[in-house]
Amino acid sequence: MKGKLHHVELYVKDLKVSKGFWQWLLTILGYEVYQTWDRGISFKLKDTYLVLVQTEEKYKEVPYHRCGAGLNHIAFHGGSEVFVDEIMEKLKEKGIRIFYEDQHPYAGGEGYYAVNFEDPDRIKVEIAV
Repeated sequence: MKGKLHHVELYVKDLKVSKGFWQWLLTILGYEVYQTWDRGISFKLKDTYLVLVQTEEKYKEVPYHRCGAGLNHIAFHGGSEVFVDEIMEKLKEKGIRIFYEDQHPYAGGEGYYAVNFEDPDRIKVEIAV
């Protein structure tokens, strides 16, 4: 379908660590491993996929901040408030940094039910209804 998101590609500082984080999360969201190679992995849900690629050594120390130019966050549909709450509990169990926990589940405003958290490279991730 014209205009629909095709894929997102993220360069990561430690592929092994990021793969563990994203594989856990994306599997819960219904994605499956699509392709793997020495320096990357992709996960696919229908015709949309997310790619992780190991950052080259010479670029690893380039600073990233989600409030600067570039990607601010990536958000996924959660399907239900119950699912968002379940993800929140699993994130806590895994010790993953959760944003706006004191405002959960309405950090985005009344009627916007979501949980926001951080991946290993400090990219903000959101699951929303």
